[in-house]
Amino acid sequence: MNHRSRILSALAATVGLLLPIAGIASPATAASPYERGPDPSRTSIEARRGPFAVTSTSVSDLSTPGFGSATITYPTSTAEGTYGAVAVSPGFTASESTIAWLGPRLASQGFVVITFNTQSRLDQPAARGDQLLAALDYLTQRSSTTIRSRIDPTRLAVIGHSMGGGGTLEAAKDRPSLQATVGLTPWNLDKSWPEIRTPSLVIGAESDTVAPVGSHAVPFYQSIPSSTAKAYLELNNASHFAPNTENTTIASSTISWLKLYVDDDDRYRQFLCPGPQSSVTGAVSDYRNTCTS
Repeated sequence: MNHRSRILSALAATVGLLLPIAGIASPATAASPYERGPDPSRTSIEARRGPFAVTSTSVSDLSTPGFGSATITYPTSTAEGTYGAVAVSPGFTASESTIAWLGPRLASQGFVVITFNTQSRLDQPAARGDQLLAALDYLTQRSSTTIRSRIDPTRLAVIGHSMGGGGTLEAAKDRPSLQATVGLTPWNLDKSWPEIRTPSLVIGAESDTVAPVGSHAVPFYQSIPSSTAKAYLELNNASHFAPNTENTTIASSTISWLKLYVDDDDRYRQFLCPGPQSSVTGAVSDYRNTCTS
């Protein structure tokens, strides 16, 4: 090898050593620091319980400023770091028991979840939006050290059924820093939400006669700006009360939405983009999104 060749060979070797330092990232280093749990599969997101063992604690309405009594469910392990937190509101005239199934189902996938009773079962969407935010504030500021230490207060989301679903939009309007919203057969007299900047999943029910999708869920979805990440999923032949019992389609879509936008975990994009198709699952009559891939 001549002198010129030796110089070129040495330069190539040096560049090869420097490339990793310069930021040519491997898939492992490119992953979100908030990824929690093993690689997902269709089976894992549809399972009744995820990979995390969880425990629950009850909170009296005497201790909950701005909302009613509640249940907090959270992962027992802290080995993977902190978790995003989610507040869940029931619908008009309903109690926490109607949405309680979401607590352990979501928490076992790596979230701290508070499901709660509203101050009045007759509370309207705006009041439920305020209570969703109050529940998140309680989690991050006033809950026990055991719970607070598990929460990343910058990664928060809201979920609600019916008027609670309408309340998720109210909460996102009032607090744009939220990372995700999920409205379950949502109801609200306000049909236009151009101010929403929070990634929003709207789940309607094809046979809903309480909040018909044509006058609630679909207009909500359409009015959210296209610049905001959003999706509309319609449950095939389902009623307004589909979210009040365990529902695999609701759970798997909600888990994927929270993982993607609260945990920045791109491993879950595959379940949302292009999304479920009715010809495959039989559970979905319509699906729309603003996916870019």
